Amino acid sequence: MKLTVIGFWGGYPARDGATSSYLIEKNNFSLLIDAGSGSLSKLQKYKELAELDAVVVSHYHHDHVADIGVLQYAKLIEYYVKGSEKVLPIYGHTKDEKEFETLNHQYTKALPYNPEQELQVGPFTIQFLETVHPVPCYGMRITDGESVIVYTADTSYKDEWSRFAENANLLITDCNYYAGQDGSNAGHMNSEEGAKIARDAGVETLILSHLPQYGELDQLAEEAAEYFKGTIRLAQEGLVWEN
Repeated sequence: MKLTVIGFWGGYPARDGATSSYLIEKNNFSLLIDAGSGSLSKLQKYKELAELDAVVVSHYHHDHVADIGVLQYAKLIEYYVKGSEKVLPIYGHTKDEKEFETLNHQYTKALPYNPEQELQVGPFTIQFLETVHPVPCYGMRITDGESVIVYTADTSYKDEWSRFAENANLLITDCNYYAGQDGSNAGHMNSEEGAKIARDAGVETLILSHLPQYGELDQLAEEAAEYFKGTIRLAQEGLVWEN
């Protein structure tokens, strides 16, 4: 299983950047997790849009779904230019029916996931955990039967994360704040909280993502290292993890 970071900024993309988006690949199947602002431009450095097989979105804030509309236009142009009628499935939750319906377009189809059940998408099995965020949002535990990736999406800290991420090979955490800052009102975590989840869950590698546009970002990894002794990486465009 291979993961490529496409976008990692929180809220809005920094200059020449993109917000949350991650490409996961296995056996020629390409799954995009979230499609934040700027992500479609970045994605094309690593994957042809026509080669996407499915998309799963955690929630409907713009920094996670802004480029769904862009992707829908891309699929329409693909039809006009190449005659391709391949319909791209986009999975989302239905706690916001109006936003869920926006996933439908001529060549994209909105498919609901039930957060209480496993979702099978290509070679991947996905479990969900509701996050602590101002709108309904779901983190994901994704496995190909051999390796496990856990993605917190947007969330404040809660104890359940450690159980949900137990023994994961890779944990991608919301890290929108520096240690000592309280992001709970905004529904986000700081570097210390993400690292404690990684420590308590016994994960192998921690990627700090959904990063702030201020401060010295290397400080986030230094703060996390006070609590988690495994491998720590700061998210950056094109960062690849493979197992």
